Amino acid sequence: MMIENTMKAYVIGLDYGTDSVRAVMIDTNNGDEIASAVHYYERWKENKYCDAAANQFRQHPLDHLEGLEKTIKRIVSDSKIDPKLIKSICIDTTGSSPVPVTKDGKPLALVSGFEENQNAMMVLWKDHTAINEANEINELAANWGGEDFTKYEGGIYSSEWFWAKILHIIRADKKVREAAYSWMEHCDLMTFSLIEKTELDSFKRSRCAAGHKAMWHKDWDGLPDEEFLKKLDPYLAKLRENLYKETYTADEVAGTLSAAWADKLGLTTDTLVTVGTMDAHAGAVGAKIEEHALVRVMGTSTCDIIVASKDVINQKTVRGICGQVDGSVIPGLIGLEAGQSAFGDLLAWFKGVLMWPIDQLVMQSDVLSEEQKSALQEEISAKFIKKLTEDSENIPLAESIPTALDWINGRRTPDANQELKSAFSGLSLGTRAPHIFKALVNAICFGALKIVERFEEEGVAIHSIIGIGGVARKSPFVMQTLANVLNRPIKVAASDQAPALGAAIYAAVAAGIYDDVITASKHMGSDFEAEYTPQPEAVKVYGKLLKSYEDLSDFVETNHHKN
Repeated sequence: MMIENTMKAYVIGLDYGTDSVRAVMIDTNNGDEIASAVHYYERWKENKYCDAAANQFRQHPLDHLEGLEKTIKRIVSDSKIDPKLIKSICIDTTGSSPVPVTKDGKPLALVSGFEENQNAMMVLWKDHTAINEANEINELAANWGGEDFTKYEGGIYSSEWFWAKILHIIRADKKVREAAYSWMEHCDLMTFSLIEKTELDSFKRSRCAAGHKAMWHKDWDGLPDEEFLKKLDPYLAKLRENLYKETYTADEVAGTLSAAWADKLGLTTDTLVTVGTMDAHAGAVGAKIEEHALVRVMGTSTCDIIVASKDVINQKTVRGICGQVDGSVIPGLIGLEAGQSAFGDLLAWFKGVLMWPIDQLVMQSDVLSEEQKSALQEEISAKFIKKLTEDSENIPLAESIPTALDWINGRRTPDANQELKSAFSGLSLGTRAPHIFKALVNAICFGALKIVERFEEEGVAIHSIIGIGGVARKSPFVMQTLANVLNRPIKVAASDQAPALGAAIYAAVAAGIYDDVITASKHMGSDFEAEYTPQPEAVKVYGKLLKSYEDLSDFVETNHHKN
């Protein structure tokens, strides 16, 4: 039975994460979640197109297109909402995650001959195969004699970002180089795929993705200068012509839903599709970000988002962060991004190390039946992190804990350096798994502190901290440690799907239901379910432990090129 109340209006937020895509349908009156659905990428689960040892992480666009169809179709069906009342859709994604496309915007991996070519896939945010290319970009930006195009990117261009990844791929694969007419960020590709077709050249690209990852800025009238790009590779100069000059914020309309997609999803061609954006920035909106509030999106990695007025930032460039972009979070304010390349991923790595003998010996044993193996695996999976957490939490503060670095996937902020590696010091015969786990939790929290310190050193005041994401909601141990290390209270957003909720908020503004993002966020944004306050005795101990972290950091950074 359809809901016929024409006073109601609903919007859809679609959030692409590393492992899955999540869709939510939101009531624009109050932000209530009417329906939600999650789809896990099939090819990604099979570890296709990836090589962790080489820092290569690629995803097939079909994973994303299939997920889009399944999740939105599901929530439209489950909600029983009249499709005419579903006004708009906004998509947020990971990034920088560029995809090579044809002239009509088709992902190259969907073209005959490229279906299994790893270089024709989406280059996922965590892919670090372009370290050498990023170094080239930084060297050229500092020495070519013209504008430093990295200055609004924190002054250091990362291998996680747009131009470095493209440069690496086109050098590694001549066929992709010749076949790719253009490249699109993940959020742009998914948005373009949904709308009634326009020319690719006139499609509205994301301000958020362009500013934070592709060195787009109004000061130089768009993307980096053609001569600068030509010095890196003539292909990039030619590519610039096939990209974009203008960019748009996520509260603007990109187009209307195509007839083909409307039919697939059970919607109408009157449904608006907004300009795409990036997941952390949308998540900050879902968590009711305001000036001086740092929103930490805590999952496999972190993105730390804060907004500031143009009067505060003025012409200042904040060193060593992941960009400052007008309107990337809230139109009219400067969005500043930082983050850690591994957060939950560091703890997941340790779990994988400890699980190796179980997977390779216990689960391969002839002593146990298949039923017993299955039951044992399920039990271990359910209790593993919980038991490690409990035992780590019970270690007295006075007991010796090793020191670890959180750079298992390089360092994103402050001062991007993806060549850095993690390290341990202070191991002894008394060190057990819970001690190492606690050391890793300490490491990710110390890494977070370095980001806070950098913002404040650069004059960006932080008055409150908000945590969102799986780690924030599921690990009181991590959150209490973080509050102690930062010596600040931390509020946790109640929403399971803050980025998708933030996308829905943009969609509501684009549909004209609210006048601006701040107003919409106040009405639709997430409430808070918990607050962690610093424990004075623990704060003192972590202040001392921080010195060990800093000493190890200095040693590793000084000596990593000697390895």
